[in-house]
Amino acid sequence: MYSQIAGTGSHLPERILTNHDLERMMDTTDEWIRERTGIERRRIAADHETTVDLAEPAARRAIEAAGVQPEDVDFIVFGTTTPDYIFPNCGALLQHRLGCRPGGAAFGVETACSGFLYALAIADKFVRAGESQCALVVGAETMSRITDWTDRSTAVLFADGAGAVVLRPSSEPGILSTHLHADGQYKDMLYCPGAVPRETGAHAGSRHKPVIRMTGNEVFKVAVTNLGKVVDEALQANNLDRSAIDWLVPHQANIRIIQATARKLELPMERVVVTVQDHGNTSTASVPLALDVGVRDGRIKRGDLLLLEAFGGGVTWGAALVRF
Repeated sequence: MYSQIAGTGSHLPERILTNHDLERMMDTTDEWIRERTGIERRRIAADHETTVDLAEPAARRAIEAAGVQPEDVDFIVFGTTTPDYIFPNCGALLQHRLGCRPGGAAFGVETACSGFLYALAIADKFVRAGESQCALVVGAETMSRITDWTDRSTAVLFADGAGAVVLRPSSEPGILSTHLHADGQYKDMLYCPGAVPRETGAHAGSRHKPVIRMTGNEVFKVAVTNLGKVVDEALQANNLDRSAIDWLVPHQANIRIIQATARKLELPMERVVVTVQDHGNTSTASVPLALDVGVRDGRIKRGDLLLLEAFGGGVTWGAALVRF
């Protein structure tokens, strides 16, 4: 028994914040941002929008694409770093919003930017074990709520959005394997202390709210090293060569990290789904967002072999090898 991705969906808030907008807010330039990150624009949630607000339309699109109904969903894993509340968890809130089957399991997972892969791995195990017949996996963030808009090293990177997939049981190969890792010794390299404030927006001050702190050069080095290792791990676990991969769907953190991973796989960038220029770093949402873009524009087709990977604060990282 395998779990198979039956449908994908995504959603972005309406407001677009361009590099030129950031030029007016801080000491930076469009050229500097594009050269170092590959980002040209990003989406920012409205002050009234929460993480679950963004997740709901993404989930509904995934459910529709899977050809199921909300009441068919019996299991929800919601990856996020920016939950609406400390509790109840976003999975339970989304379950109620969607009208899913009452009493089904619904919970949140927090592993920063690797959250979607952790959530996907958990749901995969439940479907394979026969304990779920229709699992909804979500990655959604309002990273603008924990961004310091006076710190150009992080403010140019992070953004908001949501992505989702529906997993169904299948006798045909779907998710071939998942590989999850963490190393807490790097906890001070990328972190955010405190709890998420609901009342702040992109233009709010940062004095009284928890904000992201990052040492960029160190993050780059550790990310590239560990992503390279987990890519090899996923291929070796399935006795596959790099040439077998049709599409790399990476975490959209930084174009340089994406390019480094593609070189590791000896993949041309034409076989990498890149959305960082339009979405920025949406943390947990970035992999399912990129996956949905690739599926809906026709690049990713049924039967293609996909490698999903991500690296996040904690630090955490992971990969999934998926026959779509």
